[in-house]
Order: sequence, then C-alpha cells, then structure tokens
Amino acid sequence: MSVNQQKLVKRLRRFVGQAIADYNMIEDGDRVMVCLSGGKDSYALLDVLQALQKKAPVRFELRAVHLDQKQPDYPADVLPKYLASTGVPFEILEQDTYSVVKRVVPEGKTMCGLCSRLRRGALYSYAEEQGFNKIALGHHRDDIVETLFLNMFHGTKISAMPPKLLSDDGKHIVIRPLAYVPEDDLIDYANLRGFPIIPCNLCGSQENAQRKIIKSMLHAWEREHPGRIENIFRSLCNVRPSQLADRALFDFQNLGSKGSAGADAHAWLASETPSFPEVVHVV
Repeated sequence: MSVNQQKLVKRLRRFVGQAIADYNMIEDGDRVMVCLSGGKDSYALLDVLQALQKKAPVRFELRAVHLDQKQPDYPADVLPKYLASTGVPFEILEQDTYSVVKRVVPEGKTMCGLCSRLRRGALYSYAEEQGFNKIALGHHRDDIVETLFLNMFHGTKISAMPPKLLSDDGKHIVIRPLAYVPEDDLIDYANLRGFPIIPCNLCGSQENAQRKIIKSMLHAWEREHPGRIENIFRSLCNVRPSQLADRALFDFQNLGSKGSAGADAHAWLASETPSFPEVVHVV
C-alpha cells in the first residue's frame, strides 16, 4: 500500500470516528444495522465500521442487511459471497419493489422517491423485528450538500440530511457515519479495496434526475473554486437563526418591540400586506 493510500485509509477512519463522536452515534451495547446497497458508499461504511469496531472503547454489534429489489440482471451471488469473506453477520431480504415502481411511476418521471420509500419501509421493518436500535446509512458529505440544494430549489426550505435523526414513526435512530467524508475519497477507497459494485438499473439510470443535475452544478463550482463543497457543509454546522428569516426559529416579532403599540402596528401592516403567492414546483 502506497503512502497516499495509507493516508486515505487513516483519513476515512478519522472522519468516521469524529462524526460518531460529535453526534454520539454509537454507544456501548448498540445493535447497529448497516444498510448495504451494493454501491461504493455503503461498502466503505461497513468496511470502516468493522475496522473501528475492533479498536472502539465501546462494544457494539454490526449486521449488514441488503434488500434484493428484484431488478433485472441482478447478480444475486455477489453480495453473499463478499459478505461471507468479511466475517460480518448479514441478511439478504427479498421484496419486488422494482415491479411496483415501474408500474406506478409514469415513464420519464423520477423513480427515486418511491423506490427509496419502499426500500426504507422494508429495512425499517426488519430493524424493528430484529431489535436493532441504530440504522446506519451510507450517505456522505456531498449527498448532504446536494440534498440541501434539492430542498431549496424544489422544496422551498433549508433542509438537508442530518448526521443523526429520529425516524418519522419515532421507532428508529438513523445515523450517517460518513457525514464528514467527501465523495472523492470514497471513490478512491472503493478502487483501493476492490469492492464488487452492483449498479442500479432503476433510478441510477435516470440521467434527468434532479440530484444528478445538482451534482453536476456542485462539481462545476468545485472545479472553479476548490473547497466550496466543504465550505457549504461547514455552513450547515454553523447556522445563525437570527441571520435568516424563519420566524419560528427566531423571535423577530418582539425584537426591539415597543409593546402593544408596536403589536398593533404589526397587525395593521400584516392586514395591508399581500401574502406570498403559492409556489408552483416544477421538477
């Protein structure tokens, strides 16, 4: 292994270890289900977590879980063979979500949303049945930044993927240990480790997907201004509510208010000021 490759390995482990510590992602006795898609990111996640597990000051369990969505030409033997070689406990679930997505989503429309919801439902159900208290996903730093711009451009909100969250049903803690890792490092790491990548024949083949458009935009920015993606991510970790415009996050109403007279004036202005028109989203 070359010096640069050794640095890459150490950097990934440092990034993942720092994210786990900063957000208290893994504690003693945790049972962690690692969602393995067959892509470079989840392979790297499992690989690094296994390495950290051997030296961690706390004890935690890992199990790799993959959902076979019955896509055409799916190489069913690849993941079991690879996972058996790692020694990590694993489970291959089977659910024909591919046919559902192809049937429900009109031709030419983005399939990612429905596909991810169906996949998430199957994986979360398995985690609940098996008693896993943490679910680890392979989203990295660039995924988080891309999601920020997707939500701004098409959802009119400043929102991204948090490194740690409670699922909507309140039953699962979801963690993203790769939150600090740039995608370029994961590409290099996958090449170094020789992961048997399984391509996606569904949403992965849609060149018009909005995420790909955002990714292309960010790559262009990065070429012109190296370090811009990292700066955007750091901004997500350094939010100043008083410097934005969300009245639910900061009390602008009472900032410098003169009491009831001010409140009356605010009420009058509100009644005389037209509200923002409804936003029509075009995706």
